[in-house]
Amino acid sequence: MAKTKKKTSVQGKVVASNKKAYHEYFIEDTIETGMVLLGPEVKSLRAGRVNLRDGYARIIKGEVFLYNVHISPYAFTANGALEPMRVRKLLLKSREIKKLIGKVQEKGVALIPLKIYFKANGRAKLALGLAKGKKMYDKRASIKERESNRELARLNKGNRYNNIDL
Repeated sequence: MAKTKKKTSVQGKVVASNKKAYHEYFIEDTIETGMVLLGPEVKSLRAGRVNLRDGYARIIKGEVFLYNVHISPYAFTANGALEPMRVRKLLLKSREIKKLIGKVQEKGVALIPLKIYFKANGRAKLALGLAKGKKMYDKRASIKERESNRELARLNKGNRYNNIDL
């Protein structure tokens, strides 16, 4: 009998996600990037000790850098602890960076980290979102839509005659 392979999703184990970004911004596009990390930082990521809330990315001299992402120091390092808020380089191909430069130069567009996850090969990846800021009325409209969808789902769940043909 042949063994069946388990299907793994494109995204492996999600370590941290930035839920605030989906509330504050319209996410137009997402890009998967690698990160330049040191050993203790990877161990902290595996333990889930990261905060993406106020993070953003910036393009400087044809390279992309990640700012304000807090990766807590790993407790069991032999040499001194690393700076938790240090600037980290993101790994992208040059054609992807050129495409991002054109989009980021538009008014009101930012690069926001959405989630950090590990792929099946053990590499840490960052989902970077191309985001436009929401106005207050947009936020209220999205909250209203979410609540109405939730109410409809609740009503449909309670209706036991939903799937019966008469």
